[in-house]
Amino acid sequence: MDKEQTYGEVAEQITAVTEGEDNLIARMATISCLLSEAFENFFWTGFYLVDENKPDELVIGPYQGSLGCLRIAFGRGVCGTAAATGETQIVDNVHDFPGHIACDSRSVSEIVVPVFNQDRDLIAVLDVDSEKAANFDEIDQQYLEQIIGDVFARCTTRQN
Repeated sequence: MDKEQTYGEVAEQITAVTEGEDNLIARMATISCLLSEAFENFFWTGFYLVDENKPDELVIGPYQGSLGCLRIAFGRGVCGTAAATGETQIVDNVHDFPGHIACDSRSVSEIVVPVFNQDRDLIAVLDVDSEKAANFDEIDQQYLEQIIGDVFARCTTRQN
């Protein structure tokens, strides 16, 4: 099965499981799990949430993989850059990325997708790492943005 077929199947699974679920953490945990299980090259898959008490920082959320960074400031590393710009970041080699945060030195490539609620407030970022260089491309961006948009666009607040 090719990448697009895999994304199509996992997107259907995510939609089916999260339909009617209002809890933000439950949705994030489900997405992390299903994406991690679907793609063997996804070394770390998870979310960093905008911290309500420190709105210029991300705090670790639901994830699958090795230990993640607990906090990331907006503008710092790939996740912080995605949070600050509101744009998806694709990095072929994180060791060449200015200000990269090495939460796990085995990570080589990364894609980070901003997560917005229905009011277009940033509520989190989806972070996916791979041990393989240049693992992510426009296909990953297209499908991950679509999945995130479909699941979180109905959120009315930062909490659900």
